[in-house]
Amino acid sequence: MKQRLLVLFGGASSEHEVSCLSAASVLKHLDESKYEIYKAGITKEGNWFLTDSPVSDVEDGSWIKNPANQKAFLSPDNQTRGLVVLNQEKYEILPLDVVFPVLHGKNGEDGTIQGLLDLSGIPYVGAGTTASAASMDKAITKVIVAQTGVRQADFYLTDRYTFASDPQGILKAAEEHFSGAYPLFVKPANAGSSVGISKAKSSKELFEAIRIAAEEDHKVLIEETITGREIEVAVLGNRHPKASPVGEILAANEFYDYEAKYISSQSRTRILDDVPQEKEEEIQQAALTVYQAMGCEGLARVDFFLSDSDQVVFNEINTLPGFTNISMYPKLWEAAGLSYNELLDTLIALATDEME
Repeated sequence: MKQRLLVLFGGASSEHEVSCLSAASVLKHLDESKYEIYKAGITKEGNWFLTDSPVSDVEDGSWIKNPANQKAFLSPDNQTRGLVVLNQEKYEILPLDVVFPVLHGKNGEDGTIQGLLDLSGIPYVGAGTTASAASMDKAITKVIVAQTGVRQADFYLTDRYTFASDPQGILKAAEEHFSGAYPLFVKPANAGSSVGISKAKSSKELFEAIRIAAEEDHKVLIEETITGREIEVAVLGNRHPKASPVGEILAANEFYDYEAKYISSQSRTRILDDVPQEKEEEIQQAALTVYQAMGCEGLARVDFFLSDSDQVVFNEINTLPGFTNISMYPKLWEAAGLSYNELLDTLIALATDEME
């Protein structure tokens, strides 16, 4: 009997378009002989629709214009365990066995949708509510990872309200924290896909970088610059997670920002093949340590720097990484011998805990 699978995509976030690209890629690789596949899109305004749009329309965003779309929402009633579909003055319940929330960033990767799914009683792909929320918040992640012994970049935390009331005081405090060293990276604590991240090389640029980051989230993280290679590891599993081979990002821009990730054709990724096995194992173990400390399940991509002095430095964790045709997460598992289709089957099985 086929599993009734809902692929949830879009979302009320700055990563709406990326989510649609990821979802289209997932839909192309799902085995229709195993799953009865349903698609539900969330608009940038937060409206939910059950859609029968083709994958190509999901990919380019035109699914929103489909006149056959039906308003729908997940019921928090765990006896319903499905999608409530509205049709004029009537409604019907679409029972579901599992949900794949292909949602990046706010309102999708930050524990909000996971909390709703927990209430609904429907199994879902990926980390739970607490792990998703903690991993999305870079400041909370920093505090948890600090207890593991895994090295990470030094940081200073501020917020938009304090900065608005005393910008010069915050600038001075931040510069004193880093002993006047530049450049510094400035990030919103809660935003994915490098949205709102800037590299500041002076006090003037730091001011502007904090202002930009504060538009994305009220907490702002300022970090020391780690000079080195950008490294990524894919982790897969629940109680006994496994780490993939190690990959490297060759960014088109000065750093791996939103444009470099999703717009520029010059950014490249590759499987790392020029470091000793001991170093690769160190990176993989650090990824597993962070994954388990954050309480993750299902999947995550853990990002590091391999510094010029050959030190492994944790950067961030993404509990629902990109699944586009150029995304690193599926590419890393493909390098380990797990095809995209097999990866999706594994993730869905992990959601229902059949694998472990």
